[in-house]
Amino acid sequence: MSPSPLPNAVDVPPERALLVVDMKGYSQIPEAKMAPVRSDLDDILTTVFIQSGLSLPASEDGAYKDTGDGAIFVLPDRDAARLIDPLLGHLNDALTRYDKTRLASTPPIRLRASVHTGPLSLPDHRGDAINDACRLISSDAVRQAMTAALEHGSFLAAVVSEVTFRRTVRAGRTDLQENQFLPATARVQDKPDFKEPCRVLVPRVPPALISPYLTEESDVPPPHLRNPAAQAPAGSRKTGERSAPVRQKAKASGHAQVVQVGGDQITYRPEQP
Repeated sequence: MSPSPLPNAVDVPPERALLVVDMKGYSQIPEAKMAPVRSDLDDILTTVFIQSGLSLPASEDGAYKDTGDGAIFVLPDRDAARLIDPLLGHLNDALTRYDKTRLASTPPIRLRASVHTGPLSLPDHRGDAINDACRLISSDAVRQAMTAALEHGSFLAAVVSEVTFRRTVRAGRTDLQENQFLPATARVQDKPDFKEPCRVLVPRVPPALISPYLTEESDVPPPHLRNPAAQAPAGSRKTGERSAPVRQKAKASGHAQVVQVGGDQITYRPEQP
């Protein structure tokens, strides 16, 4: 007698690789310009997928979802490494080129991105993987990294789940090295039970320059960023608001930037795309 098939509830769905992108400040764009900017983003993503040797998922089978200010892409788990490298680098370079050629009246495109892997059924999206990928992109860690990106000439801040990082970067499946990522903890303010280790990447910006922007708790600056004389009165700071990194004047040649990180000065020369 052949065994009875297991009920669907106990079947583990296939592993998937997920990429979520979200446009910073999309809701502040005038309504008349939302559709053209979103169309530009779609064109950029299409080009970047092709550059990275990836096929764009089709919406018919639930592998693509338009979120309005971004999108969710579901790919086979074998594509997880390519979603990190080369896709994230290509994406930042494409956004940089876009910013140089856009009209002054056209809003810039700045993106947060998350990469995650996990069991997920299609087309119903049943599984924690898609929830975790969306929480990663909403986390304080990548939002604060976005601030670092903007101040250092990058247009993308990405967060990679720890499990995906181990399967790809740490496993040697990318040209990116482990020391190019900043270890962090992903937290979401309205999801107190969500607390996951992750890795933050801002293309062309080293982790030492990103680290001062990240805080263990989003509303409490780390000790080396605290300035008692300059702190606002208690209760005057909004939840999640943080102090800007402390910078110290110093000379640097050419386009180099000198940034105070903790007790050290770091001279950083941004790469040109």
